This record gives sequence, C-alpha cells and structure tokens, in this order.
Amino acid sequence: MAYKKILTVQDISCVGQCSLTVALPVISACGVETCVLPSAVLSTHTAEFKGFTFRDLTEDIPSIKNHWKSEGISFDALYTGYLGSTKQIDYVLDIYSEVCKKDSLFIVDPAMADNGKLYVGFDMEFVAAMKKLCTKASYILPNITEACLLTGIPYKTEYDRSYIQKLISSLLEIGCKNIILSGVAYSRDKMGVAVYENGKFSYYEHDREDRVCHGTGDIYASAFVGAVVRGKTACDAARIAADYVVECIKKTAEEDNHWYGVKFEPSLIKLIEAVNE
Repeated sequence: MAYKKILTVQDISCVGQCSLTVALPVISACGVETCVLPSAVLSTHTAEFKGFTFRDLTEDIPSIKNHWKSEGISFDALYTGYLGSTKQIDYVLDIYSEVCKKDSLFIVDPAMADNGKLYVGFDMEFVAAMKKLCTKASYILPNITEACLLTGIPYKTEYDRSYIQKLISSLLEIGCKNIILSGVAYSRDKMGVAVYENGKFSYYEHDREDRVCHGTGDIYASAFVGAVVRGKTACDAARIAADYVVECIKKTAEEDNHWYGVKFEPSLIKLIEAVNE
C-alpha cells in the first residue's frame, strides 16, 4: 500500500492526553505520515484544570495553507477534531479545496457537544457551520448528542435501534455520506458504535467500562482515522478503534491518580497489530 500523508487540524492541549497530543502518535503508529495544523495552544485541556493558558491560532491558518500551496504540498487525507469557531470551519473547507488531493479522504469529528449539551462557547450558528462541514466529509464521527444537534432530533438517554437508525437516516438526508455513530448503548452493561458505509448498516458492541476518562473520543477518532486511511473498511476501523479505547481505559484504571486523561501509549502495540492484520 502507498505511504499516505494525512493532515489533522485541531488544538494542542500541551498536557492532558487529548487533541493533537493524541492524534499525532496514534495515527503515526498506524503507519501514516501525520502532519498537524494547530488551531490553538493550551497549557492543559479545560476539564478540571484551573488557570490554563490559551492562545488562538486562527489568524495563522491562511498563511500556513498558502505556504504549503506555494511548496506544492498536498495531503491524502484531512481529519478535523475540535475547532473553536465558525471561522476555523471556513478555513478548513478552504484547506480541503486547495491543498488536498482530488481523491483525498475527509474525516470530520464534529466535536462540539456531549451528554445532551453543547460545549461552552458554542451556539446554533456553530452547529449550522459544522453541519456544512459534515456534508463535505467522506466520514463523520458524531456522538449521539452531536447527531441530534445536526439533525434536529430530540436527544434521548434511553432508546432502541429504531431511534439510532432514524438518527443515521436523518444524517444521510442532510447530505452526510458515511457515518460512525459512537456511544450507542442498548443496555447498561454494553456500549457500541453504529456504522453506515456505502449503503450498509452494522453495529459493533463491547462491554461497558465503568471508568469515564477525558480524551477517549479523541483516541477513538484518531485510531479510526489511522485504520481507515490504511485501507480498512469503516466497520473494521470502528471495531479496531473501539477495542483500542477499551484497552486504554483498562490500563488507566490500574492507576487511581491518572485522572486527567487515558494511558493510551502502553497499548499502541495492540493497535499497530490490529491495523496490520
């Protein structure tokens, strides 16, 4: 298989095992050259840390893109995580049209909400811009809250398979192509991911881990991206990513004071083996 080069656009939280500090090592471990475009730099992530620093890099994005363009640099895939504003979304669309190849994969994690609520600082104008971005993507990786916001379907904590199928069908109706819906749980002791790719539905389920860890969404998305860029189907990539996250959570549970992130590094070898099977 040809050696692929991917660009990922999201923030750098210098400490906290999330965003670019996860995406760079995880995708690289999958055997994919990983280039980065930081949207902001924070001293730590914003969950539970106090007094963190923040520097917005929005205005640097166009000049970085223009330099790449002048050097003839192009990418086989583009992957976006947390984007801080509608302006950054517009810049991402510009990057995709100007420095990505015609057949480039475009993977969007619409990281904007969870547990029925938008993240602090986001509003429905941002949701509308994210919806536009999602319709351009080859794959989107929303959780249930994000899928509800994108489609206007009311958020539920208890549901059946018809509700999940309705969410996926509604995402298709607004123009999304292939959908990986995470955090799907039909029972209290199981968790899974619903996948729609090329007209086919599938569902992968695993045991639910009791521990809730910051950054698991970024780890999941990055592992999925690495696997799918390496040629795995969305169903296989979703399974590989889910199994990897579960393994990382188990490793983290061995240390009570590791509260700020997930110990993903010790299990990278298992991800590498799965992607290369």
